[in-house]
Amino acid sequence: MDFTPGEDQAAAQGLAARILGDLSTHERLVAAGTGTDAGLWKELCTAGLPGAVADIGLLGLVLLLEEQGRTTAQVPLAATCAYGILPVAEHGTAEQRERLLPALCDGTAVATGALPVRGEVTLVDGALYGAVPWVPWLRDATQVLVADAERGMWIVDTRAPGLSVVPVETTAPWSAGRLGLDGVRGESLGTGPGACSSVLAASRIAFAGLQAGVCAGSLARTVHHTTTREQFGRPLSTNQGVLLRAADAHMDTEAIRVTAYEAAWRYDGRLDHRAQALTAAWWASEAGRRVVHTGQHLHGGTGADLDHPVHRHFLWGRQLSAYLGCGGEVLEELGLLLAEDGSQEDSS
Repeated sequence: MDFTPGEDQAAAQGLAARILGDLSTHERLVAAGTGTDAGLWKELCTAGLPGAVADIGLLGLVLLLEEQGRTTAQVPLAATCAYGILPVAEHGTAEQRERLLPALCDGTAVATGALPVRGEVTLVDGALYGAVPWVPWLRDATQVLVADAERGMWIVDTRAPGLSVVPVETTAPWSAGRLGLDGVRGESLGTGPGACSSVLAASRIAFAGLQAGVCAGSLARTVHHTTTREQFGRPLSTNQGVLLRAADAHMDTEAIRVTAYEAAWRYDGRLDHRAQALTAAWWASEAGRRVVHTGQHLHGGTGADLDHPVHRHFLWGRQLSAYLGCGGEVLEELGLLLAEDGSQEDSS
């Protein structure tokens, strides 16, 4: 395995780091409140970063989302790429790719997905019925990818008759909403449950990459705080307890990163990636929560300040942990997959 970014991937990551570092400032995040920073999203799309994802693959997207996570930039990059650009490019027909991808790539269309399935959506006579309690960035979306009970996938226009969006505030400011479907007709994407499983795996890997960045950003702020803040005449970082907590957080962050890289690498290489996607999601959920708690804890009372940047990493880390399955949920799915694969090997 070689996770070294290719030339195009490295160039895209560097460009994302520069734009996000310059524009996703504390002041702009405060001004954005719980909504999207439309100006930053426009800059990213003008630079061609969402459009590059179809070429740089899932590993390239993970690298971009790491940079977003470092700054907790409030833009629908993960959702648009994981539930729009990559699924259409991978599973769409030639006509769908030609019609849908240009608007998704230039930012005039925003996608999100009702995945993993957290509500009951049924297909009756070609129409969708049901509700999903919350969908990230739904309030910004022009289209949402919905999976029905049989794991068929449907692209649904958010202005379609029978579709309702009720704003929902989540732990992180993800412009989320409750999705209601009452006889909504969508556009089929892919064939069979295999396409749905592939999109779900790719989205888990993408959001694990986002968590890696969130944790790296939290850790960087923690290192700066503990090396510059003094107590009893010496930096906090000279305290052995602080050093051990920070070291554990560093190792957890690296574990999230490397498992996301491996899963994305296998996905791009058309190798079996099911277990790796779940492993990346588990590390991102379990270890991610530990890292952001450490970051807030080592900031002391400052970390509890709702307006402090490190608290934003805490909120994002908690939200991503819940979105990816809160660890145990993902671990159960991974165990069932491994048991199923083991029984198939025994029977053969």
